[in-house]
Amino acid sequence: MLSVLVTKLVATALVVIGVSLAVGRLGPRLGGILAGTPIILGPGYYFMLQERSVPFLQEAALATLHALVATLAFSACFIVATGRFGLAASLVLASACWLPLALGLSLLPGGVTVALLVYAAALLAAETIRWALRLRQSVVVARAGWFDLVLRGLLAGVVVAVATTVAAGSGPMLSGILVGFPVGLFTIGWTLHQRYGADVARATVGIAQKGMLSLVAFAGVLAWTVDWLPPMATFLASLLASVLVSLLLFLVSQWRYRSAGGHLPIHPREPEP
Repeated sequence: MLSVLVTKLVATALVVIGVSLAVGRLGPRLGGILAGTPIILGPGYYFMLQERSVPFLQEAALATLHALVATLAFSACFIVATGRFGLAASLVLASACWLPLALGLSLLPGGVTVALLVYAAALLAAETIRWALRLRQSVVVARAGWFDLVLRGLLAGVVVAVATTVAAGSGPMLSGILVGFPVGLFTIGWTLHQRYGADVARATVGIAQKGMLSLVAFAGVLAWTVDWLPPMATFLASLLASVLVSLLLFLVSQWRYRSAGGHLPIHPREPEP
């Protein structure tokens, strides 16, 4: 089992670091679209599609959707807490919000449709909180350093390796929840807070909330198609849905930019939450 864990850890870390580097080098257009791809969910479900049954994958994908709802609570908790507490306390509080909510939501009946409705309501609430706080959106152009990249890659690798190997023995719910842990938001909040301060970290984590829709598309399409498409076709369909949503979000942001006369603030482009 150790060799399997290490293989998955290293493979996931390389994917995360590689995509993160590409985001910074492809420019704002292609890089912005690539930043929304499921660089943690992708490797996680790629491994599970090779190893697990259809019922396992359906339940895991549903649990991931619920975990993404909890990630919105993570984001809201972080941006509220960071305005009053230090970085460490804010990350601990946000993680403490995420875990019980992810576990509790996974007990909801109703399947994917109900999970998507709950997510929509949670996104509306999270966006309302962000706007109510009137976060100052500092102008920052930043490229992740090697420490940031390695940290994100290692955390993502550990999450995927544990979720798809160790936790899988406990059932699909735990695997789906763990693979949905907000590694990206955690590292974004950490590194930007240390580098630029609380205001930039809060604003960037808040803005990342809408970008999570690409991850919702990945998990939703996977849950809907895994019982009638071959594993690789399921993976590609889910990835395509995620990329299309990311593209749509990018086009909307560009339209808003042009409508505002090209004066919207620029923020650090960061990969998947």
